[in-house]
Amino acid sequence: MNNIKIIFSLYLLVSVFSLKSQNADDRFYKLDKYLQKAMADWNVPGMSIAIVNKDSILWTGSYGVADVRNKQAVDSHTLFAVASNTKSFTSAALAMLVDDGIIHWDDKVVKHLPWFQMYDPYVTGQMTIRDLLTHRSGLKTFSGDLIWYGSNYSREEVIRKAAFLKPAFGFREQFGYSNIMYMAAGEIIPAVTGFSWEEYIRHKLLYPLQMNRSVLSVAELEGMDNVAQPHTYINNQAVAIPWLDWDNMGPAGSLISSAHDMSNWLIMNLNEGVFKQDTMLSDQRIFEMQTAITSLPVSKAFNARFPSTHFRAYGLGWSLMDYLGHKIITHNGGYDGMISQTIQIPEAGLGCVILTNSLSNLYYPVMYTLLDLLLHNPANRDWSSEILEQVKKGEQTAEAKKSDWEGKRKTGTKPSVGMDVFSGYYGCPIYDTVEVYRSQGTLFMQFSRSEGFRGRLTHWHFDTFELEFPDFPSLPKGYVTFFLNREGKPDELQIYLDNPDFDFTELELKRLN
Repeated sequence: MNNIKIIFSLYLLVSVFSLKSQNADDRFYKLDKYLQKAMADWNVPGMSIAIVNKDSILWTGSYGVADVRNKQAVDSHTLFAVASNTKSFTSAALAMLVDDGIIHWDDKVVKHLPWFQMYDPYVTGQMTIRDLLTHRSGLKTFSGDLIWYGSNYSREEVIRKAAFLKPAFGFREQFGYSNIMYMAAGEIIPAVTGFSWEEYIRHKLLYPLQMNRSVLSVAELEGMDNVAQPHTYINNQAVAIPWLDWDNMGPAGSLISSAHDMSNWLIMNLNEGVFKQDTMLSDQRIFEMQTAITSLPVSKAFNARFPSTHFRAYGLGWSLMDYLGHKIITHNGGYDGMISQTIQIPEAGLGCVILTNSLSNLYYPVMYTLLDLLLHNPANRDWSSEILEQVKKGEQTAEAKKSDWEGKRKTGTKPSVGMDVFSGYYGCPIYDTVEVYRSQGTLFMQFSRSEGFRGRLTHWHFDTFELEFPDFPSLPKGYVTFFLNREGKPDELQIYLDNPDFDFTELELKRLN
């Protein structure tokens, strides 16, 4: 299962770890064994890790398989989706334009995108590039993601739809993670340079950083070797699922890379914008990107688990916190069937990248395991076992909640009207139309702009139907409830799927015909 490579020199090990090389070697050996066990405990098919020290790769560890079907081994060049780690690349690209004097962080968005519009005229006019990058638009976390996810909406069409999203907070009031705002940030690049976001990222970041295997679209994977496959879990078994096209939300999450390539990205950031004597960004821009802007809560429960963490925040494309007396710069990324994490400890000149090919939270305990190793934490906590126990308790709670809901089902009921009456088109400004239609005696639902969102409606009780999307096995079953007007005709429907990523209730779907 293990395919590990240790890269170190006496100088690095003495200067970074203040250890004799034998002891440092022993630490990596123990880390290797620990990660092998964690992989098995969490049932993760494959994982690739790299640790960098200032200007070189210190250690890499590759585990498991890229695909459970063909058992190809993972190595440091295996490609994974890094998803939202892309955001720091978009921020860095904009930082280059700030260095060049072409834009400023506090430029109003409408200066460069005159068509940009939010839920309120004041917010539209006052929204800055800095606001786009720091998740303080007033929208709740993941608001509007159903517009782009699996859809054929263009990037601009998605951003224009943001005008219809309702705020959850006041403007600049608190943190609400927004992929759509990062898409808007990415669109500023072609507006001021004439080059697409993809062209600019390739020529200004990927090529100079020698990230030679990294790509910005699933379409570019065709013909490439050593590519990890995404996996989800069905009956607790890891099952390979197809790659999903995320091109339309590119600036927020379409980068596909390897532990080796991402190491170069970390090296440039740790060296304050310099890579192999090439100054790509000024140290001032790196400092600004890694400065706290939007605060995040540190609850009592969080502080009890991580007592050395006193603040958490978001900067320009990076998350920030303190841990064991050090400023930590991080970002994670969640793709369909893959989760990743990048970590920087700027004061120590150390960085890490963790890439996995399943919908598992293993990356989280691995992050703290690596931080403890690199920062010499004497506590020696078993983060994998500790957090896995917490995850299992959460799963038990979710199962109990699901069982409780199923127990509330009223048997022996039937719909208020005939099945054919439910058929028709339902729509809202956020998402154009959803069709309900009958085929061979069964009701189906089809999202007009998202081919994969097609599912069978099975009667649950009264005017509520159970819904499942076979093309998205990572999503749970959901429910569709039809609401009748005073004439007894369905004039509205509501979709509910209990999941952390997509709020289907944002779609206030009214009957159109």
